[in-house]
Amino acid sequence: MVLDLTSIEGSITDAFVICSGASERQVEAISDNIVARLAEQKVRPGHWEGRTLNQWVLLDYGDIVVHVFLDHIRDFYRLENLWNHAPRRHPKPGATSPAGA
Repeated sequence: MVLDLTSIEGSITDAFVICSGASERQVEAISDNIVARLAEQKVRPGHWEGRTLNQWVLLDYGDIVVHVFLDHIRDFYRLENLWNHAPRRHPKPGATSPAGA
């Protein structure tokens, strides 16, 4: 899911990409794949948190912040509800960017 934050006054980024995996290994694989795919385009995260535990990985690309959660951690924090006034975008399968929504 992509939360479009461009119309939210005071937002620190343009979009949150929120996804989850069923295990720590899946969270690691998802976040590693995101980093690798964007690195192919010469895009690197300015900040990367959560890599040690792989329960909530945050990849900060400036205009876009990616959150990769374990399923139960995502359910607990419910970022989608905290930002419930932000328009939601649902990327199409195979989309290579949030703009592909």
